[in-house]
Amino acid sequence: MNFLSKFFKKPTSSGDKKNHESKFLPKKKAVIEERFILKFIENGGKFLYCENLYEVQENFNLILEENKWSDDDILVTNLEIKKLYSLNNKLSPKSKHAKCFVTDCENLIANDGSILISSNQIHEKKLNQFPQNVIVLSDTRKLKNTISEGLAEIKSNSENIPTNITTIKNFDVIKKDIDFLSYGTSSKNLYLILLEKGFK
Repeated sequence: MNFLSKFFKKPTSSGDKKNHESKFLPKKKAVIEERFILKFIENGGKFLYCENLYEVQENFNLILEENKWSDDDILVTNLEIKKLYSLNNKLSPKSKHAKCFVTDCENLIANDGSILISSNQIHEKKLNQFPQNVIVLSDTRKLKNTISEGLAEIKSNSENIPTNITTIKNFDVIKKDIDFLSYGTSSKNLYLILLEKGFK
């Protein structure tokens, strides 16, 4: 069994769901985290929970290895996240034929399992201008119950409110669930590496 099928398998029945929850969710998780993770996986997202930066780096490299992606296949527009998550310094913001976009996010939205992003991540481009494969690096401090909470935090924490605010919530090319914040975006094959707040 390969790396992705082992860790990212979605539940197919109520019996599987119990296994799925115990396998993917750390024990004693807060309700908001459980809600987000289950919704995210239901949407077709691939989730990896990490307790420290070593696990973040290890899982990041395993995703690249599983997909046979080299450094030249990876696009990173925000070089600060390389430093924040101690990623490979060879990753570039100038990869012309990238197969995967690596980014952080504004917030993780629990009620629909979506990823809230803005011009801080994608500048003024549309999501369909980025590779179909996306790896999002985040931590549990970014979890919010609703989009409204996420937008309120962006407003309160920003001297200059970012533009181009949108959500990614279609993680399966078969799914077509579109709302006003994700209108015009394309489905993405999305991996989320989530670092537990408080761990180093």
